Amino acid sequence: MKWALGIMIALFAASNAAAQAPSPPERGFLNRMFHPFASAKSKAPKYQDSHLRGLLLEVQVPTEPIRLSEVRQLRVQAILRNIGSSPVPLDFPTSQRIDIHLLNSAGEVLTRWSENRAFTEEIGNLTINPREQVAYNETIATRELQPGRVYSVEVFFPKYPELRARQKFMTAP
Repeated sequence: MKWALGIMIALFAASNAAAQAPSPPERGFLNRMFHPFASAKSKAPKYQDSHLRGLLLEVQVPTEPIRLSEVRQLRVQAILRNIGSSPVPLDFPTSQRIDIHLLNSAGEVLTRWSENRAFTEEIGNLTINPREQVAYNETIATRELQPGRVYSVEVFFPKYPELRARQKFMTAP
């Protein structure tokens, strides 16, 4: 019986420590007791457009500082996941699906990925089933960046402006 009390105290202390640092969504006490090594599920944002519910957009860029003398194009991966329980259909008026912006620390757009691209006027449809994902692997020019500063990459769907995600990165001095 004493060991159970010790486990509860340890879980309580761990939950307090986790509450102080930014962390994934909080799990309930019973969930932590019965599944101590499980991770919290990602929560989809609440979109105004109800048919987008269940979608989660994530952006991934290299985690180490970017050496501008070696890198002319920044690799950007955008992952659109359906963590909901029903399929989500997306319709597009052109061949463009995403757009990528490089932003400075003040939020001003330095580079637009779509500037140097040609898109055709063809209607497209994409349906993302539950527990499936679509990944977009692209590159964007780093010519406007300066060494030793923090920048952001913003990925969004022009047809669905609510589907938007940002990730910060740093350039090496």
